[in-house]
Amino acid sequence: MIKFFKAKRNWVTDLIRYIFAAAFAVLCLAQIAQAQGFQISSVTIEGNLRIETATIESLTNIEVGNFLSTGEVNDAVQRVRDSKLFEFVSADVKGSDLRIIVVEFPTVNLVAFEGNDRLDEGQLKALVLTVPRRVYSVSEVRNDAKSIAAAYANQGRIAASVEPRIIRRSDNRVDVVFEIIEGGVVEIERISFVGNRAFSDSRLRRILNTKQAGLLRLLIQRDTFIQDRIEFDKQVLKDFYNSRGYVDFQTLSVNSELSKTREAFFVTFQVQEGQQFSFGKITTSSDLSSVDVEEFALVIKTVEGKAYSPGAVENTIELMERRALQLGLDFVRVEPRVTRNYENLSLDIDYVLSRGPRVFVERIDISGNSTTLDRVIRREFKVVEGDAFNPREMRATAERIRALGFFGDAELTAKEGSAPSQKVVDVLVSEKPTGSLSFGANYNSANGVGFMANFKEKNFLGRGQSLDFNLNNTTSTTTLEFGFDEPAILNRDIGFNFGLRYGTTNASNAKYDTENSLLSTALRFPVNEFGALQVKAFYKSELLNNITSSSKVLLNEGDGSRVSGLGFGYSYTLDNRGKGINPIGGRFLKFSQDLLSVSGSSLVETTFKIGRETSFRNEDVRVSAVFEAGSVGFLDNKNTRVTDRFFLGSNMFRGFGPGGLGPRETNGTTINDALGGNHFTVARFEARAPSGLPEEYGIELGTFMDVGSVWGLDSETVAAADAGTIKQENFSIQSVVGASLFWTTPIGPLRFNWSRPLNKSSDNIYENFDLTIATSF
Repeated sequence: MIKFFKAKRNWVTDLIRYIFAAAFAVLCLAQIAQAQGFQISSVTIEGNLRIETATIESLTNIEVGNFLSTGEVNDAVQRVRDSKLFEFVSADVKGSDLRIIVVEFPTVNLVAFEGNDRLDEGQLKALVLTVPRRVYSVSEVRNDAKSIAAAYANQGRIAASVEPRIIRRSDNRVDVVFEIIEGGVVEIERISFVGNRAFSDSRLRRILNTKQAGLLRLLIQRDTFIQDRIEFDKQVLKDFYNSRGYVDFQTLSVNSELSKTREAFFVTFQVQEGQQFSFGKITTSSDLSSVDVEEFALVIKTVEGKAYSPGAVENTIELMERRALQLGLDFVRVEPRVTRNYENLSLDIDYVLSRGPRVFVERIDISGNSTTLDRVIRREFKVVEGDAFNPREMRATAERIRALGFFGDAELTAKEGSAPSQKVVDVLVSEKPTGSLSFGANYNSANGVGFMANFKEKNFLGRGQSLDFNLNNTTSTTTLEFGFDEPAILNRDIGFNFGLRYGTTNASNAKYDTENSLLSTALRFPVNEFGALQVKAFYKSELLNNITSSSKVLLNEGDGSRVSGLGFGYSYTLDNRGKGINPIGGRFLKFSQDLLSVSGSSLVETTFKIGRETSFRNEDVRVSAVFEAGSVGFLDNKNTRVTDRFFLGSNMFRGFGPGGLGPRETNGTTINDALGGNHFTVARFEARAPSGLPEEYGIELGTFMDVGSVWGLDSETVAAADAGTIKQENFSIQSVVGASLFWTTPIGPLRFNWSRPLNKSSDNIYENFDLTIATSF
């Protein structure tokens, strides 16, 4: 019995062994067969219409007569698919014949857009690469859809969706239709800051290019969320803090959080201000034994105790290197060595003069300027081919090219020239539109409601010249102006301008009409970094007519009389506001004199203006003080006319009506027209601060005080009137205090003034409220 079971168990075991052995043999034979493959005697391509058969055969990389395995056939088919020339590829092997079947991608018949409103068809076609009569590409169409969505995102429509649809046509053609759902604009509801101690949120928001949505959110263009704009604002913040001595400032992160309704963003800048440093000890040293450092110390602009500013340091270095060239010292470089003093939070600056590498400018190549002439760009260079190469000067040149306003961007790079001591400077610019046509409206209490049109071209014919045409028409005035300006005659730093002006006034604010015309031409010379001198020649003609007043003075000046003459003049201006070592203010000055030859007499007009602006309380409060004065008269004591004398309008002396201040002729209790004065002086003081309302309202508050006087008439002018009828002829100080409300809107600034005189006189005409609007639409 036991032997039987053992015999049975041995039989089963042997059977299992035989089965495994047979399976293993079959598998080995299959592998051998696969390894040996099959011989290809022919390759047939089917389905191709546009693409040559030879092209497809070359893609397979199969040679007839070779033995191929199944895997190698699959690899050949995959190579054809990877060419992305076909929509479908398959292979069929019959005996020794290999047949490859392809289906070509269709041809694009047309490209259309549906659902677009904010972007027109021309703008969308410029974004896509898919065009008619080209092979349809799935990946290309998908990328086009992404490009369209990105364009809408740049407008703040991040919810926009683009779905490409394919419509099959005959002859293997397709229509590509991009179905667009634009969605709404996602505005920035709030911009806030974390980590700022020195400056308030409102002060920092004022410098950002990105703005919060305000009351007029339907019109504003900068309250939408655009990532590129946020990146730009990070650099703006860094520059703002660095220029005020916060050298360690960092923007740690920018958190952009979408609201639950996906209709608004909340943007938070997390910043680290660091400590504010001031300029410490300022010294000059030299590694060159032949250099007298005292010659360079005279041009230093950085001042001990002032808040540190990288701009002031760069300005000083530029002046010192320019001084080296004036002294005949080539290749002198100035490097600032900065030492931190943490005890008193100051930075000691040692300007070290050293000999730089002997590298020259071999060539200056300019590209990208399809309209602007090369010479317009070249004149921003202070070096020419053959001069010493200075990297700092190259950076300054790039900034000057950008400041022209003709280009969207300007990049300046240097590469090695024909020798290690030679550099080729490449300038790459991208041009932008420089012309504008605008229509607008304006209003003020003196002239009433008006309309204006303006055409301006800043880069006429690519020559860097500017053209300006203005038409302004109000209830009481009409002005037509034309101006032409050439900033560099013969590529020299000498400006030239030419202007025409024609204007009329009617009896809305005065009991007479005027008509005046002016033709002028001038040359402008730079005097220093912030100052310029201008000399001019002009022809002036003025007509006084339609006098409806009973004023004997006005009637004596001649109804319907015209005065014309040729004149010469000059003016000197100095303005360093926001340009000097003080980034929060500055000074400005203007002095001018004009001499007009009239009927053998000479009329001289002199005006002077000086002012200062600054900020305090971490720049939340801005204050300004301006003093102006002027005088006019004939050298031979001839009488001036009402059109020659000064009138202080509401923009120069607030709180007074048109012609409400200065000499006037009375007839009993009746106040006739103002006569104007030969002299004037006025001082204006103003402070402006946030209103405390949400900043997106764009409302600020201010206070002001104006003090001044208009006085002086010629003796014959006074004698023409009856005795005792001339009022306010002598110098008499008038003063006004008031409050202002400033409303900055996307369509223009509005200013509301409420004023009160401190020494009221019945001979003056006051204006307790004034509204000024300047809008463009």
